[in-house]
Amino acid sequence: MDISAIEKTINMFLFLGAELTILFLVISYIVGLLQEKIPPAKIQSILSSKNGRGYLIAALLGAITPFCSCSTIPFLKGLLRAKAGFGTMLVFLFSSPLLNPIIIGLFIVTFSFKVAIFYFVIAMGVSIAAGLILEYLGFEEYVKPNAYLEPEVKGCGSGCSVKPQSNIWVRVWKSTWKDFKKILPYLLIGIGIGALVYGFIPTEFISSVANDDNPWAIPVSAVIGIPLYIRAEAVIPLSAALVAKGMSMGAVMSLIIGSAGASLTEVILLKSIFKNKMIIAFVAVVLSMAIFAGYGYQWLFS
Repeated sequence: MDISAIEKTINMFLFLGAELTILFLVISYIVGLLQEKIPPAKIQSILSSKNGRGYLIAALLGAITPFCSCSTIPFLKGLLRAKAGFGTMLVFLFSSPLLNPIIIGLFIVTFSFKVAIFYFVIAMGVSIAAGLILEYLGFEEYVKPNAYLEPEVKGCGSGCSVKPQSNIWVRVWKSTWKDFKKILPYLLIGIGIGALVYGFIPTEFISSVANDDNPWAIPVSAVIGIPLYIRAEAVIPLSAALVAKGMSMGAVMSLIIGSAGASLTEVILLKSIFKNKMIIAFVAVVLSMAIFAGYGYQWLFS
């Protein structure tokens, strides 16, 4: 048995577990505080699907928030509870883990300005199109009813002398912790599977099945990317090594979008919000985006 692979798996599990726990709690808490300060009607009006600007605003909001695929979940729950437009929420869900200034900067430094612009246009365009199409097709019915509900927070009884407004920090923390306990089993399962894949599938295998000679390199890379929970900020430097080992740039583009846009952990976490048909649609959109970007890059620049 490969001891180094076991060590890598354990280290990745511990690292992801700590990172995602902190991210989820911090982001959930911040979102909770924002909800206390910003009326739901205001969020609804900004991200309303009835307003065409809402889609662009949602995409831009996703582009400036440094969230990974899993840390978008608490923000998404906040939007659901604020009754924001369904299509615009999906635009944010797709664009947030793929677009932020750090990712675009890494693309420019690692590859080129041309590659960064191509990636930005594809991620932004497909995210907006997917939000529009899925809302038009009525996929909102596949949101679980309890996703719209605020977690119940027990008060201190009829004799409580503290007014709710003066106890805002504790109230938001209790709501955040209740949400976290609900998603913790999903989080651990996803992290465990992702860590096993990370530890036991060598980089050489990925590059061998995704070289220029393999006509299926791009779709294979997109599919491989999903169980590999790797943030875009991490997979971009890794991709430079894969290109050096013979992986095509189109396949690399597909791998980055697949791994950052729909990690296995995120898909499992989405089970707490969406029904199966919506989850299938989510994965299909990310895979389609990854494959389209891969072939599009080869067609334009090869």
